[in-house]
Amino acid sequence: MSRVAVHAEAAAPVAAEDVFGVLTDWPRHDEWMPFTRARGGHGEGAELEAWTGVGSVGFTDTMVITGWRPGRRVTVRHTGRIVRGEAFFAVAPLPGGGSRVTWAEHLDLPLGPLGRTAWLVAGPVVRGFMTLALRRLARLASRTARPA
Repeated sequence: MSRVAVHAEAAAPVAAEDVFGVLTDWPRHDEWMPFTRARGGHGEGAELEAWTGVGSVGFTDTMVITGWRPGRRVTVRHTGRIVRGEAFFAVAPLPGGGSRVTWAEHLDLPLGPLGRTAWLVAGPVVRGFMTLALRRLARLASRTARPA
């Protein structure tokens, strides 16, 4: 099995706590994450389930929260049959206001050399979707943020 890493970042014009609040409002996931619906709990040990796909074609990604810092960071372990590995979202305040959100995945690829070769094509696409999602998250958080 091969391990790969991919990450994306985006700036948001609102406080880190506001971004984190939208990020971890799992039923709202589909408002910013393309092709994905999610549900689950909060805090270390809670389970999450995300369904990614179009129409009836897709897959379920099960996760366990392995780290939880309210307003700042959530870390998960992917436990599904298709997606395996670890991931985190981190939200940090920026000097002068706003925040930066980072999404990182460390994934175990199946199929040995074939999986690694496929990642050469899939990796940039995955990163593009991650970046798009974080930009959408930032916009959504800025529309729903508490007034200063």
